[in-house]
Amino acid sequence: MAKIITVANQKGGVGKTTTAVNLSASLAVAEKRTLLVDMDPQANASSGCGVDKTEVTSTIYSALIGEEPVSAVVHRTALDCLDVLPSNTNLIGAEIELINSERREFRLKQVLEEVADNYEYIIVDCPPSLGVLTVNSLTAADGVLVPLQCEFYAMEGLGQLMQTVRLVQRELNPGLEVGGILLTMFDGRNNLCHQVSDEIRNHFGDKVFKTVIPRNVRLSEAPSYGQPVLLYDISSRGALAYMDLAREVIATGGHYG
Repeated sequence: MAKIITVANQKGGVGKTTTAVNLSASLAVAEKRTLLVDMDPQANASSGCGVDKTEVTSTIYSALIGEEPVSAVVHRTALDCLDVLPSNTNLIGAEIELINSERREFRLKQVLEEVADNYEYIIVDCPPSLGVLTVNSLTAADGVLVPLQCEFYAMEGLGQLMQTVRLVQRELNPGLEVGGILLTMFDGRNNLCHQVSDEIRNHFGDKVFKTVIPRNVRLSEAPSYGQPVLLYDISSRGALAYMDLAREVIATGGHYG
């Protein structure tokens, strides 16, 4: 049975999709059978794995509304051990269509149960919001990984996310683990980055990953080529950092601090 990790932060621009794509790719390179689930209507995780979001017709939306079995929606990628459940703008409709559905918060969980035995890890990329799609992603997950940008407003919105996580734990998914905070966009030349890093580690302790993701040009360039950074430039600092993160995740079995 796969370990399901949801990557969530309602604050945009923190490296959420970059983390979902590159953690998935790094796990796949480590020969762990991995499925990346794109739950964001912007579909950046899909395009970052080489799926053309303007042409794809079988998407996670089709599976969520019961239009297609999830097995028909799985797409292969350039990495042997990495598959993707892609998204496109149709997923916006799911927010509306699921509102009045019975057990709407469990729809993704039910979908993933059909394929969970085929993978060791399932990584879910969320939209930058706390709506129905994100709640579905948290309800389906074993743990939540929270990317936090090393900047002055890093903690802004984190309390709201943690409140949502606690609500999901209480009402929908008591097995959901809180933690797995990942520091992103770290610039070692910037004193503020060090201050933010120290503050977060002091506050959250061993829930913060040892791995820190640096600011890296290659990480920013790779999506425009439809590739994880491992395929774009495996020797880059960004690629090496995400491989370190994958090693941490594997070493802990997907459990958090």
